[in-house]
Amino acid sequence: MGGGRKRGRSQRRHFKEERENVWKDNPKRPPAAAGGGEGSEGGWQPFATENPAFEDYYKGQQIVPEEEWDAFMSMLRKPLPAAFRINASSQFYKDIQSQLENDFRKSLETEVSDEHEKEAIRPLPWYPGNLAWHLNFSRMQLRRNQALESFHEFLKQENEVGNITRQEAVSMVPPLFLKVQPDHHILDMCAAPGSKTFQLLEMIHQSTKPGTLPNAMVVANDLDVQRCNLLIHQTKRMCTANLIVTNHEAQNFPGCSLAKFCPETCVDESKPQRLEFDCVLCDVPCSGDGTVRKAPDMWRTWNIGMGNGLHRLQVEIAMRGIALLKVGGRMVYSTCSLNPVENEAVVGEILRRCGDSVELLDVSNELPELVRRPGLSTWKVRDRGSWVGTYEDVLHYRKKVISPSMFPSGKGATDSCTVGGSDVVNIDVVDAEMNESGDMVEGKQETKIATNGSNNGDNANTEEIKQHESESGKVPRRSDETSDSTSIRTEHSSLPLHRCMRIVPHDQNSGGFFIAVLQKLSPLNESQVVEAIKGEHSILKDSALKRSNGPGSDMVLSEETSINQQGVDDSHVLNEQKNRDMDNEISEDRSSEEAKVIVAEVQNDQASKRDKRKTQNQTRWRGVDPVIFFKDEATIRSIVSYYGIKDSFKLEGHLVTRNPDTSHVKRIYYVSKSVQEVLELNVKVGERLKITSLGLKIFERQSTKEDSPCTFRLSSEGLPLLLPYITKQILYASAIDFQHLLQYRIIKFPDFVDAKFGEEASALLRGCCVVILREGHQDVESIGMDPNAIAIVCWKGKTNLCVMLTPMDGKELLDRISFRFGLKIPKVDGKPSLKSDGSDEQPDGGDEAVNPECVPESKASDMEISDVKEAE
Repeated sequence: MGGGRKRGRSQRRHFKEERENVWKDNPKRPPAAAGGGEGSEGGWQPFATENPAFEDYYKGQQIVPEEEWDAFMSMLRKPLPAAFRINASSQFYKDIQSQLENDFRKSLETEVSDEHEKEAIRPLPWYPGNLAWHLNFSRMQLRRNQALESFHEFLKQENEVGNITRQEAVSMVPPLFLKVQPDHHILDMCAAPGSKTFQLLEMIHQSTKPGTLPNAMVVANDLDVQRCNLLIHQTKRMCTANLIVTNHEAQNFPGCSLAKFCPETCVDESKPQRLEFDCVLCDVPCSGDGTVRKAPDMWRTWNIGMGNGLHRLQVEIAMRGIALLKVGGRMVYSTCSLNPVENEAVVGEILRRCGDSVELLDVSNELPELVRRPGLSTWKVRDRGSWVGTYEDVLHYRKKVISPSMFPSGKGATDSCTVGGSDVVNIDVVDAEMNESGDMVEGKQETKIATNGSNNGDNANTEEIKQHESESGKVPRRSDETSDSTSIRTEHSSLPLHRCMRIVPHDQNSGGFFIAVLQKLSPLNESQVVEAIKGEHSILKDSALKRSNGPGSDMVLSEETSINQQGVDDSHVLNEQKNRDMDNEISEDRSSEEAKVIVAEVQNDQASKRDKRKTQNQTRWRGVDPVIFFKDEATIRSIVSYYGIKDSFKLEGHLVTRNPDTSHVKRIYYVSKSVQEVLELNVKVGERLKITSLGLKIFERQSTKEDSPCTFRLSSEGLPLLLPYITKQILYASAIDFQHLLQYRIIKFPDFVDAKFGEEASALLRGCCVVILREGHQDVESIGMDPNAIAIVCWKGKTNLCVMLTPMDGKELLDRISFRFGLKIPKVDGKPSLKSDGSDEQPDGGDEAVNPECVPESKASDMEISDVKEAE
């Protein structure tokens, strides 16, 4: 796009004149201050931790009792302590726990700086198994305090290789309430950056034995492609075959129902018929004001419109999650916001729409040591700088933005131009709401409500506003007016919203968070769906006609609406839905959120929409490579023969690639049975899922100058899964030789301390091999089945053995071995090693140089989504 674009006229003239870059050294620009700040005084200026609008809003909402307000605000102004979680599925997690308990916990005692904390580091009491740890230091202190340098390096290294995950403490709470089991199918609807997804993967892998995979599966979804890349990079550290990463709008996540695509005679009842989940994590986009301790810039950017603008999107995402949830399954709705409009109001709307089909669970007996507060039953909405207690008090021209679902009772749907806030989200409205503040000028207000395209402020809408206000007897509020929050009438919700959980910072020195646990008791009521279709169709049409005809036509419109509405009966809607190829269908598990989409399309040209959707399904997703089952039998046979893979390890149907040209496949991925079934379902329904990453990289193509019996080498990521089933190309090393391999990277056969080991290495076939640490094992034949077995992938050359491991992974593994077996690591002096760029520097000058592109599995390559374009 950028390469072929021509320069503008001024750019070409400046290029010809060789005009200097004035941004480089501008003599008019004042020199930077010594401290790096921008103030005229010089020096760095800290973030201002004040926002009057923020304080007024949450004081009015009575988010905490008045006597706790000072403590609440004082804690919000302090930096957030760092926290991390140990990966319980890692083979070294017990060593890391021991190192924290016995080494760092004692050595950091003198660094306690907070009067509220007695220990520098401590396990979080509410997290099972002492796997999550709280630090008495912020991220900034970890980086700048010299006394913490070794501990900081430890955290960075272990986080990089996946043994720990650095994550805010309260962010670890929602997955714990899902009650994940080893056979659950889990959906993370808004997954990036991936910390919670990684936590879910830890849970399903925690109890598995070496060489086995759980029946569970995690589908991690995110809307933004760049955030998907971050999600992929984060989850790559887990080395799992039970993950699918998708790129969809969460509120429109495809259902993948097989009933619409195959006749009943072709359906295999033993396989999934539609994409449903036992657990759904609905951590929705939010204003994020609960993270103000971690992101102090929030003090400057926060405004009232942020929460109001996201409310409808949050409801849509949550309702889609309920629709994808199996009966009996759990959905956790969570935000990192303190705002009841984003929290209790959304949960209340879900309960109203779903009726008796969904229950808000009381989980007060779960995680008893977690300090939490009950949800609110009453709150207000702030709009244009004024408090509104009920939907009836919302000015008429604001009812398109402020929906009934934002209020405790949720009443007023039939009086507005929307039904319960369930209309399709208007992105323009959302953006405007998120940018508005309490002191928005009146001119901007009129611009936002204009709907007839006129630039004149005195248009029909303005007249309608004035007429409505005069008829109702209400005095129009000025944008700079504020009403006393205690003097307005408010509503009280009759729903059990006290079962929700709000975590406030000063209770346990954490961030702010909100969690609600919902359970699906039965399929959603279809009659309620149809009634919602009818009502909303009528109201949306009424609103549209009223805008086009102006005021004064209410009576005529109501008559037309009632007449037209008679033609929209249940059977008509259902028949139209059956004939359309849509992601959302009316079935026993349909939600009113999905049904709403149908009404909008009933009024349009359905034939053109149907053709357009079919065209989209017949083509691949643009920019995303297809998922292809790898079925090259000759290649598979050569891999099985070379490594002696046992028949008990099934490869058929579990190998996939992202390149349809099998002769140029560089990477082969292994997927679990649960992922395999979803992929087969996705193919049958026309590839509805836009899959950006999946599976575990298990084999990589290896190019050499001489012919090798096998063109694919083992991937270090897939080695733990495959190790118990390999019978050939295996070496067993002593602790000292294993240590030397990790330290020096390349060693000639005669240079090994154990001469027998060097002879065995030279006798192997040329190519990839596995070196297993023999230390601590009596029977070498059973080492592969030991969960504590330590092994690495190497390349056997003509005269030497070369480690196929990233420098970071090698260093971490060296530290783990030295800690476990008490080995001392001498400094490397004058020994051959790999270049840091990943190329092999062969010490003997032989011609067996390994392809530099394939030697280390660089973390940079983990950011790639696919490998079709890497064809050789």
